Amino acid sequence: MMSGTFHLFKLSWVDFLFTVAGLGLLVLDIVLDVYAVVSFYNEKAYVPLGFLLLFLVGSSVLVQAFSWLWYSYEDFKRETKVEKCLSLSQLRLFHVLQLGIYIRHAGVFEFSVRSFCSKLHTEEGVAVFLSHDLSMLRLVETFSESCPQLVLMLTIILQRNQLDFVTVLKAIGSALAIACSVTMYHRSLRSFLVDKENQQVTSSVVYFLWNLLLIAPRLTALALFASVLPCFILTHFICSWMMLFFFAWRSKTSFMDSAFGEWLYRATVGLIWYFDWFNVVDGKTRYQTLLYHGYILADISLLCGLYCWMKMSPEPPYLDTPLLNAIITAASVVGVYILGLFLKVIYYKCCHPNLVQLKGDTPTDEVDFPLRSSSEGHSPVAMTRTFAIAEPDIMHCNKRMKKLAENFYS
Repeated sequence: MMSGTFHLFKLSWVDFLFTVAGLGLLVLDIVLDVYAVVSFYNEKAYVPLGFLLLFLVGSSVLVQAFSWLWYSYEDFKRETKVEKCLSLSQLRLFHVLQLGIYIRHAGVFEFSVRSFCSKLHTEEGVAVFLSHDLSMLRLVETFSESCPQLVLMLTIILQRNQLDFVTVLKAIGSALAIACSVTMYHRSLRSFLVDKENQQVTSSVVYFLWNLLLIAPRLTALALFASVLPCFILTHFICSWMMLFFFAWRSKTSFMDSAFGEWLYRATVGLIWYFDWFNVVDGKTRYQTLLYHGYILADISLLCGLYCWMKMSPEPPYLDTPLLNAIITAASVVGVYILGLFLKVIYYKCCHPNLVQLKGDTPTDEVDFPLRSSSEGHSPVAMTRTFAIAEPDIMHCNKRMKKLAENFYS
């Protein structure tokens, strides 16, 4: 019997736990969103309420748009029982009602439980395939909802100079959502590594830490600036986003399967870059990364400098925090970002493999799965091609996430 092979995408118990934890955090985040909206309304804090609703609605529309476009690119193929119970018109209605991503969550949870219990290779492949799209959608939601929310909550805490239960709870919930989505995204990229070059769990820990040390000071700097100059934070975002969107356009990305989808993706990349680096181009990106972090470090320093400068004002609103404390806070924010850059360098030196080949690169990648025997009347070459076409469920390679993995591991 001829032995041939494909790299199989496997669902580990760690990925299963992240799936369950992600679903739990999703429910918690919804509860905290409703609680925060009701609390702001009862307090008659209409400005924070308006921004919170803007973040929630805007992020939801963006995520649902990506979800629907990806369904359309796959000719509305549905893998799970949850999805199959809906007709095309019902699936469209769920997306219009901003509920499409929850169908994806339910489908991933369904297949994750089935594959974890049965250990069937085909179900593991489908589970990982579905989780790839979900991890990307969660990442988009993180940087379009959770990050702006955390900036809003930190700004409120700084302006009120007191810790209230609702604001702190929502800030913690946003931080947990950011941590979970970033880690799930990294583990999705890891699934494209061949077994002998597979990264350990420690690589995800280091990846999470340097992202935390880079994202946290960025959000804090924005909150410090917004707490003293709230009228200019929107101007800062629009100007920064337009410049970052321009560079995303110049990067000539090819992530989506339609012109509209690609423009939407580039606009989203500009939004993500406003908070953190996101690799979207082919080949080496060392100089682009250095340019980006240099810009963000300068921007953080400028925002913190303006915060300290406003604290020097004799006007009553700016005297809540002593100038020395403001300077220490600003210096700490810049220092933590530099520490995050140092940890990122350590990750790329010690934990990051530079690969020539990923899973799904060729139709004959090696795995423990036999091809059809020659008794079936096929030559070895014909058997390989027949296997690649007739058994697509064994691979279930998500080309979108594979593209991001190629960018990340190049």
